[in-house]
Amino acid sequence: MIEIYLILIFMITAAIIAVVAKDLLSSIIAIGAVGIGLSLAFLVLKAPDLAIMQLVVEILSLIILIRATTRRDIPFSTSGRWVFNTVATLLFVSVFLTGAYIAIKFIPDFGSPLMRISRTYIAEGMTRTGAMNIVAAINLNYRALDTLGEATMMFAAIVGVLAVARKIGRKG
Repeated sequence: MIEIYLILIFMITAAIIAVVAKDLLSSIIAIGAVGIGLSLAFLVLKAPDLAIMQLVVEILSLIILIRATTRRDIPFSTSGRWVFNTVATLLFVSVFLTGAYIAIKFIPDFGSPLMRISRTYIAEGMTRTGAMNIVAAINLNYRALDTLGEATMMFAAIVGVLAVARKIGRKG
């Protein structure tokens, strides 16, 4: 359970940075760190479907927010803080990949252990629902609202990215 507390501390720190940061782009990146922390928390709590959905929505939200806040591409700086920026980026990527590697190591093998709910779904799913296969029985009967919510979030994120990224009709 120590992992959850570490992730919560990371998320709270990132949220505080998002509030006190002086420029908007730094705040957006800090908000993205909160979302990635939430995705890791879902993964640690053994909800990989929520973790994947949170990660996809977070990445799409970051794209929308960054695109909405920057009118033009940010020029690559060859002077000033480029060493700090490069080292910070490499450090962040290495910490992120290390965290992802550790999180992936703790994911149980596919289908193992068979939990109580999944045992019930497999044993009684087809007879209770009348479906012809077990995947359809689970997705459309037991998890219908969850699947509908995930599809709605994905659709909203895609529409948001398309609305921000479109070029036709944009002035300036």
